[in-house]
Amino acid sequence: MATNVNMELARKLLRNEDFPRTCKYEPDWMVSLDMGCPTLWLLERLCEKMDLKPGMRVLDLGCGKAGGAIFLAKEFDVQVWAVDNAVSQTENWERIKQMGLEAQIFPLRSDARELPFPKDFFDAIICVNSLFFFATEDIYLKHHLIPRVKLGGQIGSVVPGFYTEFQGTLLDDIPAHLRQYWESCMLYTWHSAEWWKRHWLKTEQVEVEVADNFPDKEGYLTYLEWERIIGYPEKIAQDDEGRNITFSRLVIRRRR
Repeated sequence: MATNVNMELARKLLRNEDFPRTCKYEPDWMVSLDMGCPTLWLLERLCEKMDLKPGMRVLDLGCGKAGGAIFLAKEFDVQVWAVDNAVSQTENWERIKQMGLEAQIFPLRSDARELPFPKDFFDAIICVNSLFFFATEDIYLKHHLIPRVKLGGQIGSVVPGFYTEFQGTLLDDIPAHLRQYWESCMLYTWHSAEWWKRHWLKTEQVEVEVADNFPDKEGYLTYLEWERIIGYPEKIAQDDEGRNITFSRLVIRRRR
């Protein structure tokens, strides 16, 4: 666990009753899963807009330390294939066993561009805080991701991004307080919900059921509170003060 974690604050904020499912889990456990975002908060908001049913086969793509996969299995009684390229499947298997979910969650280490699954295999696909790393290129969704979900199946994602796209000459348009993060390439693949909607629609394979930001500045506040809990050296949310940054939520349904 990072040495800058504020566990007193975590135990206070992670009992937020606006996230009743997340409140069931221990703050210490949630913090131990950190890989850059409050996974369970984001997943709970996403699942409010999805049609998950017991027994479904679900891909959790970019699963990190498998906390989201555990949440999905426990809360919705689905089977989850937990895939990540950066975390050992053996490490995730130990976490899965600790929760007694060996019959429901199947961890795998794989690159998102080389998914070892047949076409039409999954009932649903979920991507929390992951798509912006590899899915902004033009062909990824059409050729690598969408074919893995059944016709009529949903793909849900949550990504960090902006309320609106920056326009004009980018370097002149980026607000001064975000330029250090832009110059480090941290924000290169951050986009608005509307950008992601168009990006999905140009595949001509899907309809977009949801493309929004978390309501009432909740996306920004979620980012800020997690930033404070973990004690990241980068203070992007604090610096932004809610002017540009949010989390966007998209739910897609495959039609072709």
